[in-house]
Amino acid sequence: MEFSSRVRQKHARLAGDRREQYPHSLQFYLEPPTESISLVEFESFAIDRLKLLKVIENLGVSYVRSTDSYKTKLENELRKLKFPYRALAEDDYEARRKDHISHFILRLAYCQSEDLRRWFLQQEMDLFRYRFNELTESLMQKFLEYVNLSFEAIGEDLKNELANELCASTPGFSLLKVKEQMFYKVGLADAVDLFRARRVFIKDGFAYVPFKEIDVIVLNNYRTKLSKALALTARSLPSIQSDERLQPLLSHLSHSYVGPDYSVQKNTGKISLEQIDALSVKSFPLCMRQLHRALRDSHHLRHGGRMQYGLFLKGIGLTLEQALEFWKKEFIRGKVDADKFDKGYAYSIRHNYGKEGKRTDYTPYSCMKIIMSNPPSQGDYHGCPFRHSDPELLKQKLQSYKIPPSGINQILELVKGMHYQLACQKYFELTHDVDDIGFSLNHPNQYFTESQKLLSGGRELKKEINNSGNFQQKNSQENINSSSTPTSSNATADTELEGLEAYFTED
Repeated sequence: MEFSSRVRQKHARLAGDRREQYPHSLQFYLEPPTESISLVEFESFAIDRLKLLKVIENLGVSYVRSTDSYKTKLENELRKLKFPYRALAEDDYEARRKDHISHFILRLAYCQSEDLRRWFLQQEMDLFRYRFNELTESLMQKFLEYVNLSFEAIGEDLKNELANELCASTPGFSLLKVKEQMFYKVGLADAVDLFRARRVFIKDGFAYVPFKEIDVIVLNNYRTKLSKALALTARSLPSIQSDERLQPLLSHLSHSYVGPDYSVQKNTGKISLEQIDALSVKSFPLCMRQLHRALRDSHHLRHGGRMQYGLFLKGIGLTLEQALEFWKKEFIRGKVDADKFDKGYAYSIRHNYGKEGKRTDYTPYSCMKIIMSNPPSQGDYHGCPFRHSDPELLKQKLQSYKIPPSGINQILELVKGMHYQLACQKYFELTHDVDDIGFSLNHPNQYFTESQKLLSGGRELKKEINNSGNFQQKNSQENINSSSTPTSSNATADTELEGLEAYFTED
């Protein structure tokens, strides 16, 4: 009995310590974690949070943030990755600990450039906004006190005195609603956004903010603190990068792809070289379609293009023997003779398949790797067209592929907002005539696989079947017009594709 009593007392103390360490599942991340964790846990926490932020980015473009669809999908992701999703609803110490530690790990990884900082700040802001707006009024009040943002609530006498002004200055408020709603007296500097939008009453240097608008002030405060923290973290990077354990992990995280690596494909050897022209039109992402077209036109690609396109072809199922034949046939149509190809280019192809050098079996490039590394220069065709192409040239390319003007405008808006992978998702939707692809696109080989599943009926179309038929007919016509060096007729290629598309629906 005494032993059981001591155990209960110990557990009670631990629970108390935990509640004291993370009294709220929502925080400003002002204090970095001080505990020791393993490198395995370090990487696991970081990857899970990166997955979460990627989902937030995708949802933010696909859905209006305040809608039920947005909230439901985000809550499901928080549940799945074991992050806090109902603030103060339960004793979720492990989830709060993971949330705290993972934020600071990604802060280290994403402070290294202006683009990375901007992306991280935006996704963390969206996550915080969702969590804060899920709080009840009483929990919001407790959180404001916790982060020292306890603004002065005005008394009933003053509220009644200013009722007409508050009603006129606060959109959507009637006199009855003014009397029911709590108002706060906030310094004008903290309410600049509300003042600019003419959403609050201003008097004597103070804004009178209704409780429902307090999230704008809290979010601005959080943005300011996190932005400064990222800048300070960037200054500390040299000392952190000297740690041989952390530097490779942090460098990897900022360019990280967290899905399948497509190094082993069940369709290896199932694709013939005669199918590639037709596949490039129907199922290649824009980056690979561009490389294929450049290879067919000039019969050559520079090293960056050969690596990006060669590993993609390996990922969709080309064997080593097929790859050697494919590249050799195309190169000898240009200025490279067979002997020069065998001596100068065949080795690197065998190397990519793990048959030369260190025998490393190289994996196809992910979207992040293509976007973030080795930008193309004059005469190169590799890279991400949404990231590396001039907007006007991109527009012309999309027009040549018969993308409708409204679709082109949507893609260019996403590109302008630096949402390059989401622009590629929109390209997928437009070329496959679907409203919502239902997944986050992170890899060129994922694009190919999902395209084949959809075209063969493995995924449910969002529009009418006759629209899909029109799409396939349109692309078949485009293939006839654009493939200047086909290795077989389009009719033969389409017949062969039927068997390949059926294959992608197998388990």
